[in-house]
Amino acid sequence: MQQAPVTKPHEQDDDNDQIDLMGLLGTLIDHKWLIAGVTGVFMAAGVAYALLATPVYQANALIQVEAKKNDPLGFSDISSMLGKESPSATEIELIKSRKNIGAAVDNLKLDIKVEPNYFPLIGEFFARRFKPDAENSVASPMFGMDSFAWGGEQLKLAELALPPELLGKQLILVSGESGSFTLLDDDDNLLVKGQIGEFINENGIKLQVETLKSNPGTTFTVIRSPRLTTILNYQQALDVAERGKESGMVGLALESTAPAKAIEILNEISRLYVLQNIERTSAEAAQSLGFLKDQLPQVRKDLEKAETALNQFQIRSKSIDISLEAKAILDQIVALDTSISTLKLQQAEMDRKFTPQHPAYRALMGQLAELTSKQQRLAKQVEGLPSTQQELLSLTRDLKVSTEIYTQLLNKSQELDVMRAGAVGNVRLIDTADVDLRTPVKPKKSLIVLVATLLGAFLAIGYVLFRKALNRGVENPDDIEKLGLPVYASIPFSSLQKVEDDKSTHGRGTRVTPLLASSHPTDLAIEGLRSLRTSLHFAMLEANNNRLMISGPSPKVGKSFVSANLAAVIAQSGQKVLLVDVDMRKGYIHKMFGIPVENGLSDVLAKRCDLSNAIHKTEIENLDVIGRGQIPPNPSELLMHKNFSDFLEQISSKYDQVILDTPPFLAVTDAAIVGRQSGTNLIVTRFELNPAREIELTMRRFAQSGIELKGAIFNGVEKRASAKYGYGAYGYYNYEYKSDKV
Repeated sequence: MQQAPVTKPHEQDDDNDQIDLMGLLGTLIDHKWLIAGVTGVFMAAGVAYALLATPVYQANALIQVEAKKNDPLGFSDISSMLGKESPSATEIELIKSRKNIGAAVDNLKLDIKVEPNYFPLIGEFFARRFKPDAENSVASPMFGMDSFAWGGEQLKLAELALPPELLGKQLILVSGESGSFTLLDDDDNLLVKGQIGEFINENGIKLQVETLKSNPGTTFTVIRSPRLTTILNYQQALDVAERGKESGMVGLALESTAPAKAIEILNEISRLYVLQNIERTSAEAAQSLGFLKDQLPQVRKDLEKAETALNQFQIRSKSIDISLEAKAILDQIVALDTSISTLKLQQAEMDRKFTPQHPAYRALMGQLAELTSKQQRLAKQVEGLPSTQQELLSLTRDLKVSTEIYTQLLNKSQELDVMRAGAVGNVRLIDTADVDLRTPVKPKKSLIVLVATLLGAFLAIGYVLFRKALNRGVENPDDIEKLGLPVYASIPFSSLQKVEDDKSTHGRGTRVTPLLASSHPTDLAIEGLRSLRTSLHFAMLEANNNRLMISGPSPKVGKSFVSANLAAVIAQSGQKVLLVDVDMRKGYIHKMFGIPVENGLSDVLAKRCDLSNAIHKTEIENLDVIGRGQIPPNPSELLMHKNFSDFLEQISSKYDQVILDTPPFLAVTDAAIVGRQSGTNLIVTRFELNPAREIELTMRRFAQSGIELKGAIFNGVEKRASAKYGYGAYGYYNYEYKSDKV
């Protein structure tokens, strides 16, 4: 005997993963029109936004920042030893400083914002495309909306001063006839009235309108923001960055919907920065010049003192000359002393600018320590000379050092004086601001359309998958089989029946819905019911009576549709069939066949009419119907009465097949009462509606009531790419239960 192959666990997992992925893909295919529709709507919205959005332009300027020239006192030489950073880093912060931006705000009155009010969504689009026929002409109002601007409008304020409580508030200026205007607050309260060119000073408001070009009634939004708020906004909007590492080239950029205004603002910021740099350079030169002038008198006194001391020694020593050895030492000492004195002057200047922990200051002190060490070594060499030579060398050194220092200070003083008078700074404007009007930086139309399309597709797919995750309804008859309940047939969803139901709904229930088995006998759903008829023929051979009860776990599963059409197809096979609407609460089978609601089951059980009066003939041969009758107050009690048992016995003897359409089993107990007296009991479950747990609960309730549930009918099966079960392009694939006993 051949052993069956063993499936490894990881192979099963892989298969399950593949099924899940294919199921998700199938779900997306099933909802392709929904996904395509939502994606199309988002794409259209992206296109509309890209076309209607106001274009944003970018103004650009370029500034060169040069490394500072050697300081007159030699500080640049010291800083270069430390490998200093690019000078652009500091200058970028100076460009964006509140002092620089604030001056531009004040000069250009950037804290005053004036904008025409455009018609929502499309107004600005039309205004941008308006081409004036003559100078100062404006567009005529569209749709009679004269309060909106439609193109060519202009408002320029020469002055606007507001009380603190109105700063940052949105004010409305309304254009009037003959150059008049009114200014309103955000609650439409009148603030001031005036004429173009008139200076107004009322209620703490100072206002002068320089230019007003618009149709009468056009409104403008006027906002005077706090100065600091405006400065901070422009600091964020202004983009300043160095182009290339340590290149010294600083680029400035500003985005705006008004390109001319952006150019004006950027040029003003650049001009103020260059002027500020020149003033700073001139101030540094003047400060250093003052320091040198303070040092010159003291150095001159030291020089005169050294000359006098040397002359007196020469007179006293009768003009002794310095030896060659002493002269060589003297030259080295003079050079060292001159350097040390220069560094001490620099130290005095740096004491005003830096702390002792500053790298430049520490470097200078290191140089001083090194030169002092050399000076001490030379002093030891001098000690080996004769005393007369030592004294002469010392006096000569003092004279030469004082002369060198005094000469350097005079030269530096003259250089600083010239620098102060003709200061040019270390920055210059290379490119003034300009804008490429052909290529706005925003909106990026292709990117917006692409992002909108992808967003629409993502949301649509997410919605479909989310709804799929929430929908726990059974989609496969195998899932019902796994619960231990045979599936006798799967009934495909009928779009024709859906159309008829919609017509009936629109007719407010007055229209009789034609029976699908009569109006469209070739529909796939009817073919499925014929397959069910065949299955029931064999299944009911072992039943103790000819009664078939059809119920369902919940409402809207289509049990009345199945009962009525099943009764029709059985009657068409030649059997005499009676369809009874046992749902005396909400039954509507009488509407399906167009019979009166009176004289139905409830009336028979309550002895209000005879059985013969309750049975109604139908257009279908061999098919009779008993409606629900008048709605009784106690349906369950009527079914439990002996009259119902007698009723069943009477009709069973007159018909080959009795089909009992009962209410949902989980909603009321009627189906349990009827099921005890029926030879065959079936439930109808609907595709994607009934979860497996609900079906399992129905089975358990049937078992607790002592009722044998024969099987299930899987109704409303739709063609889905995500399902492993369905009906294909060439027909349909019905799952047909075949009893092992047949």
